[in-house]
Amino acid sequence: MSKFSELNLRAPVLRAIEEGGYTEMTPIQKQAIPSVLQGKDLIGVAQTGTGKTAAFSLPIIQMLLSGEGKRAAKTARSLILAPTRELAIQIGENIDAYSRYVHLRTTLVFGGASAKPQIKSMLGGVDILVATPGRLLDLVEQGHINLSRVEYLVLDEADRMLDMGFIRDIQKILRHLPTKRQTVLFSATMPKTVEQLASSVSRNPVRIEVAPAATTAEKVEQHVLMVPKARKRELLAHVLKDQAIERVLVFTRTKHGANRVAKHLDQLGIAAGAIHGNKSQNARQKALGEFRSGEIRALVATDVAARGIDVDGVTHVINFELPNEPESYVHRIGRTARAGAAGISLSFCDHGEWTYLRDIERTIRQTVNVLEDHPFHREGIDMSFAPEEDDTNVRGRRSAPKRRSNSGKHKPNRRINQPKSHGARSAGTKAGAGSQRKGRPANRSR
Repeated sequence: MSKFSELNLRAPVLRAIEEGGYTEMTPIQKQAIPSVLQGKDLIGVAQTGTGKTAAFSLPIIQMLLSGEGKRAAKTARSLILAPTRELAIQIGENIDAYSRYVHLRTTLVFGGASAKPQIKSMLGGVDILVATPGRLLDLVEQGHINLSRVEYLVLDEADRMLDMGFIRDIQKILRHLPTKRQTVLFSATMPKTVEQLASSVSRNPVRIEVAPAATTAEKVEQHVLMVPKARKRELLAHVLKDQAIERVLVFTRTKHGANRVAKHLDQLGIAAGAIHGNKSQNARQKALGEFRSGEIRALVATDVAARGIDVDGVTHVINFELPNEPESYVHRIGRTARAGAAGISLSFCDHGEWTYLRDIERTIRQTVNVLEDHPFHREGIDMSFAPEEDDTNVRGRRSAPKRRSNSGKHKPNRRINQPKSHGARSAGTKAGAGSQRKGRPANRSR
């Protein structure tokens, strides 16, 4: 079974799928949809961009249409939890597209926006409620939402919800749900905390895994560029001279860092926007819309805000700063090479990020290629680590010794933890061109 037409879905749903240009199912959809349609609990391990939203929303739409349940005031027949408002909005848009020819009512509940319209939308009850945990729990505790009639529960990107500190909110939400329900959980990685959550919310689940946990998308070509911290902006500007980098996501670890990088790019004449938790919902949606339409070439984002960025044609992902959580690296580079396309990720690694890089390699179980002979060398720009930089990295361990660039002999594809050069083969050979500790968000509404 590989085609949507073979799933015996309702004709209006199939019509909407076909109009969206979809005929063949992705691997996660082939495995997940039949199991969910059979009423089984499911745990799915899959990367971003693999079609997870359709994998859970299509069978839920089908079952809601076939079921005997009815909407009641302030209740929801199905609940989909997502870690960020951007992802919630993306899920809602997809569900609206799939259900455009059927009479199902969907609403969104998330922080960063007025609660009044959300409360009003729940007055008559809904078939599908897509929500972020913080705002949902607030409205449940205020009596505006009743979860006692939920028939289907979906936890999407469970690993990120736990990373963001939502575990207590999720546990409280679960206490408001009926014990008799069908549960689907999706996660790109499966650490012990997610395993424990999955065991507590599901019963005899079917487990599917379309790629090993914490592996990166096959069609993402990954490279690292060694660079002193103080010269990252200069390197970014140089890399973005390549017009083959048509649509690029740039990741920073902090909100202020995202603002600074976006401002720097604007000053260089590179159309850019920033998206992070301190931005208003309207500002975030405006920046995302401009990025999707091509009005801006670069979107600078933090890990939290980037969840839910589903934009076709992202040619490159640039890690301006390496994440201090290796799983975040998987999510970041998964924003390119979506829907079968190819993509390139470039990671800027400074002296203090060696340990992050080694952790990433251990997590993804592969070595990230160090680019040699970067154009900076050919232009005579010194790419050595600044001598005043401390030998002790951010985790308190001794990092690799200081090394200076060598424009002479290079050994391509050497292991990251044994580099002898900070040089980089031009990102353009295939690209066309040539500290905040782990913590919890102060505001649950993200």
